[in-house]
Amino acid sequence: MKKNSLREDALFYHSKDRPGKIEVIPTKETANQRDLSLAYSPGVAEPCLAIEKDVSDVYKYTAKGNLVAVISNGTAVLGLGDIGPEASKPVMEGKGLLFKIYADIDCFDLELNTKNVDEFVRTVKILEPTFGGVNLEDISAPDCFEIEERLKKELDIPVMHDDQHGTAIISGAALLNAIELVNKDISKVKIVVNGAGASAISCTRIYVSLGAQKENIFMYDSKGLIHPGRDNLDGKKPEFVNGTVPADTSLADILVGADVFIGLSRGNVLSQDMVKTMAKDCIIFAMANPDPEISYDDAKAAREDSIMATGRSDFPNQVNNVLGFPFIFRGALDVRATEINEEMKLAAVYALADLAKKPVPDIVNMAYGNVNLRFGKDYIIPKPVDPRLITTVAPAVAKAAMETGVARNPIADWETYELELARRLGNDNTISRILETKAKQELKRVVFVDAENASVLKAAQVVLEERIAQPILLGGRQKVESIIREYGLSLNGIRIIDPKQPADEAEEQKLNEYSSIFYEKRKRKGMTRLEAADIMRSRSYYGVMMVEAGDADALIGGVTKKYPYTVRPALQIIGPREGIRKVASTHILITRFGPLFLADTSINHHLNAEDIADITELVAEKVESFDIQPRIAMVTYSNFGSVPHGESAVLMRKATSLVQEKHPDWIVDGEMQANMALNPAVREHFYPFSKLGTKRANTLIFPNLSSANIAYNLLAHTANMDIIGPILLGLKKPVHILQLGASVRQIVDMVGIAAVDAQGR
Repeated sequence: MKKNSLREDALFYHSKDRPGKIEVIPTKETANQRDLSLAYSPGVAEPCLAIEKDVSDVYKYTAKGNLVAVISNGTAVLGLGDIGPEASKPVMEGKGLLFKIYADIDCFDLELNTKNVDEFVRTVKILEPTFGGVNLEDISAPDCFEIEERLKKELDIPVMHDDQHGTAIISGAALLNAIELVNKDISKVKIVVNGAGASAISCTRIYVSLGAQKENIFMYDSKGLIHPGRDNLDGKKPEFVNGTVPADTSLADILVGADVFIGLSRGNVLSQDMVKTMAKDCIIFAMANPDPEISYDDAKAAREDSIMATGRSDFPNQVNNVLGFPFIFRGALDVRATEINEEMKLAAVYALADLAKKPVPDIVNMAYGNVNLRFGKDYIIPKPVDPRLITTVAPAVAKAAMETGVARNPIADWETYELELARRLGNDNTISRILETKAKQELKRVVFVDAENASVLKAAQVVLEERIAQPILLGGRQKVESIIREYGLSLNGIRIIDPKQPADEAEEQKLNEYSSIFYEKRKRKGMTRLEAADIMRSRSYYGVMMVEAGDADALIGGVTKKYPYTVRPALQIIGPREGIRKVASTHILITRFGPLFLADTSINHHLNAEDIADITELVAEKVESFDIQPRIAMVTYSNFGSVPHGESAVLMRKATSLVQEKHPDWIVDGEMQANMALNPAVREHFYPFSKLGTKRANTLIFPNLSSANIAYNLLAHTANMDIIGPILLGLKKPVHILQLGASVRQIVDMVGIAAVDAQGR
C-alpha cells in the first residue's frame, strides 16, 4: 500500500462515525424503569453489600473478571519511539480491539502522562480493584523491566508486558519446532541475537528456559557484542554477557557456523553473505518490522536449507504476538490467576508448538489457498486465523496456573470449559479474514461494473493494494479518471473499459464478438443483431459477457443500479448451473455468535415448497464452503404445526419434509419461529425433539422474499451488524451484486467472495 494512501485511509478509519475503535456497550437490559432501578439505585446496593461481605464476589457481580487494562506511557510506541501518551492511544485502543475479537476480553486503555517509574507503579497499583488483569504496552527499556517486576510483586492480578513476553512466547514455540525439524539439540546450538532491548532480553530468557545454554548465546546491541569487558551495559544486558570471544568480534564473524539468528533490531542488517556462512540447516528469525533484518526471499536464495521466520503475514512462519497474549490472558482470567508466571508462559510456548504439529483444519487451509499446510520448514507455528488457538492455549495456561498454585478459581470440567471458549466468539467468526487471506493466494480478475462511483473506486484501490484481486473498471474513461484525480486515488495502470466508446480497434472487435455471442444466445428469444449490439454497450451486459467469455473471472455490480439491472444480464448470458432450477441469494450477518446466513433475500418472489427445498440446498452448499456445518431452521410464524392451516406455515412444513427426506443426516428442522431457531434454551424446553438440539441455528430459510429481505435489513441496521451480501447462488460463473449505496468495506468483502468463488470454479 502506498504511504500517502495508507495515511489517508488510516486517518479516515480512526475518525469516521464515532472517533476511535472501541466503545462501552451495556450487557444487561435497560428497557424500562425497573431495569434501571436494578442496574443503579436502589437495586445496585445489593451487589455492593455482597461484595463488602466477600470481596471475591466482585468477580460474580461485576465485569472485573473479564476486564484487562492496556496501559502505556507512550515511550516506545511501535517503531515510532517516545511520542507521548496521547499519541499512543490509537495503539492501545487497537490492542483492546485485538483482545476482544480474538478472546472476547473487554479492555480499558489507560495512557499515563509520566516517565517516573514510582509514579507509574503507584497509579497502576491503586487501580487494581477495577481490573482482572494488566497488559503493559510500549514502555521503553529499562523502565519496562522495573515496572513489570514491581507490579507483579505488588498486585494480586495477572500482569504482563506483551512487548517483552509476547514475541518471546511465539518465537520460543517456533524455535522449538525449527530445532526439532533440523534434528539439533537446543542445549548445543549456537544462537546469535541481534538486538538487546526488552523483547530481545525476554526472548533470550525464554530460550534459556527451553534449554539453550548462555555460553552458546551471543547478543549484540547497536555498539557491538554484549561482552564482560564493556563498561556501557545498562538495564538487563549484563545478564547475557559472553566473554568466550573477543569484545570486538563483529556480527559477520560471530555468524560463521551459527545455528540460529534471532533478529529484533532493524531492517536489512543481515546480508546474504553472512547467511551463507551459517551452519547447515540454519534457523533465521528476522523479526524487525516492517522490514526484517533480511528479506524472506534473500534468505532462502542464500540458503535453501534454512528455516526462515519473520514478523510479516505475507511469508511463511509469521511470528505474530496475537497468537499469544489474548489467549494467555483468557486462561489467566478464567482461573482468576494472581499472576502470569514463567510456567504459564512456557505452557503457552509448548501449546503453540504442539498445535503446529496437528492436522490443520480445512478452514485454515482454505484461507491460505488450500495449500494443505502441515508441520515442516514452511509451517513451524500456527496461523492467526486458526480457530483452535483459544481452545488450545487458554486451557494450557489455566492448567499451569492451577499446577503452580496461583489459580483462585480452579476449573473442574475441562470439556465444558473448552466448549465455553469456543462459544465466546463462535469458531466461525473469522469469515472476512479467511476470505481476504484466501483471495490473495490466487489473484482473480474482477470486473467492477459501477466504476463511475467514488466508493467503488476507493474499494478498487483497497483491492489492488491489498492484492485481493485484479480490478477491471467499466465506465466512461474521462469520468472515471476525473473521480480518481478528485479523490487522489492511486489506480495507475488499472484497466478502464468504456463499452460505449471503445478506445481502440481491439476493444471494438471485442465488443462485436460479445454482441455476436449474445445474439446467438438470445435469437430464439426475439433478439435481433442490432438489439444485441445496442444492449452490449450497457456496462452490466458487457461485464457479464467478459466473465462468460473468460476475459474476466468474476463480476461485482449493483452499487448504483437496482438489483435486476445486474441479475438479468447474469441470467440471460451465464445462466444457472446444470440441475439448478432457481438461482437464489443469501446474506451473511456477522453476529457475536458467529455468522448467520439468511435466504432467499434478493431474487425469488413467489416460492413453492420444492423451490424452498432447492434454495436450502444452495445455501447449505455455500455455508459448507466456509467449513461451517449448516444448522438450518425453516422459519415462519408457526412452531411445528402450532398453526395447522396457515399458508406460510404449511409451505415451510412441507419444505422441511422435502429437505429432511433428501438429506436425513442434515441438521435441519422446522417449521419454527425465528426466536426458537436462535434461542436453544427455550427451544429445548418446549420442543426437545428438535434436530437443532442445544445449538443456535446458523442458517435461516424464509418462506418468501419479503420476509427474508425485511429480516436481514432489520437485523443489520438495528443491531449494527456487519453484513456480507447478497451472495448469488447457483450461477455457472461468479457474478455478485452489491446493495445500493454499499460502503467501501462491504464492496471489498464482496470482492473477496467473488474472488474465492472464482478460485473454486
